Amino acid sequence: MTNKNSDLKTSLAKLEETLELYLVKKAPFQIPGNIKELLAKFGPWLMAIGIILALPMILFALGLGAVLAPFGIMSGAGVGIGGIVGGVILAISLVLEAMALPGLFKRSKKGWDLIFYATLVNAVHSLITFNLGGLVIGSLISFYILFQIKELYR
Repeated sequence: MTNKNSDLKTSLAKLEETLELYLVKKAPFQIPGNIKELLAKFGPWLMAIGIILALPMILFALGLGAVLAPFGIMSGAGVGIGGIVGGVILAISLVLEAMALPGLFKRSKKGWDLIFYATLVNAVHSLITFNLGGLVIGSLISFYILFQIKELYR
């Protein structure tokens, strides 16, 4: 179990290094310092508002998905299970974002790491649901902004 855990950490560290190389060091456009500061200052507040607004919707979607899952399974569509899996993945992302908030307000690296993981979870959700636009465009924009402001988190 320890080897798998260290392999995961090594893989995540390599992914982080690669993303930093292409989204910061080799990026054709750098976000100006004053904009980075604004993102780091007001980003956690916007995220907190987003979490508060998203929580009832996710709980509703999970409840509705649980009610409709048997019908989706009976039809052979597999929609019910997919909806539940998608809802669980989004809930995991929401929990990671909520856990990151205190660290983001303090500008700690731990808070940044949790947002990085939440963004990865969102990318996996886009991949699983075949949302290629969300996977490519949404993930790229999220990672770009995240890595551009990384230097502000210690």
